[in-house]
Amino acid sequence: MPIRRGRRRPTPRITLSTDIGWAYAAQMKGTIAALAPSAEVIDLAHDLPPHGIGESAFVLWSMGRGFPPGTIHVVVVDPGVGSARAAVILACADGSYLVGPDNGVLTPLAQALGGATAYRIDRSKVTDRARVGTTFDGRDLFAPTAARLANGATPRSLGARWPSFEPSPLPRPTRTRSELCGAIVHIDHFGNLITNLPSEWLPGNTPFAAVKLGPGRERTLPVVDHYAALPIGGTGVLRSSFGTVEIARREARAAERWPVRPMQPVSVRLVGAHERQIR
Repeated sequence: MPIRRGRRRPTPRITLSTDIGWAYAAQMKGTIAALAPSAEVIDLAHDLPPHGIGESAFVLWSMGRGFPPGTIHVVVVDPGVGSARAAVILACADGSYLVGPDNGVLTPLAQALGGATAYRIDRSKVTDRARVGTTFDGRDLFAPTAARLANGATPRSLGARWPSFEPSPLPRPTRTRSELCGAIVHIDHFGNLITNLPSEWLPGNTPFAAVKLGPGRERTLPVVDHYAALPIGGTGVLRSSFGTVEIARREARAAERWPVRPMQPVSVRLVGAHERQIR
């Protein structure tokens, strides 16, 4: 008589996104390995901007949407660590869990995954290890919470319902017939300036765009399809891989030409060829 085998439980998947660097992140990974040795741990980023809640929320939103339902995402960008800020699990509509501080960094991804129910983590239900200091909840609270979830614990067993969680720190873009208004939400590894303006707001037949960043003066730039369409060092407007409008320099850093900070406002005014004035 054949032996019936139960359905094999899928390998739990945990991602880590932090601003704490690799040495501190290694301690988080050690905690997870000790508590949930079968879990697959994937490093997304440990060089997120220190204390940069808004920019990190955008990067997490862009990375996390590509993972399968049921993934456990741990995020440590936590300038309020040790304070009264809540530590939460967001149970998302697609079956994924987001674990981290309740400061808004988790919210855009939670919205992208269909919304979430929040639970405030109860430290006593997660770990019985003595807390070492008050400044490393990544290792001492969030990593063991992720491990418990990977082992099959429910959010309800690890904390009480939390009635609401912090709203998204990302500003909402707006547009008129001729102007797009938003913010720089990310400066990438190449110094490209990534906005929160949806790429589809930029008509395909737009040859030029007048761009104003922060308090700086307006500059009219070509709208191109790829970096190689610009001369070396030239600056232009592109539709980025994030699905948003980008200001870039070919083989150079736009962030050096325009020294702006994330969350500074940006406006893009659509102009025709007859209005071109490169300044």
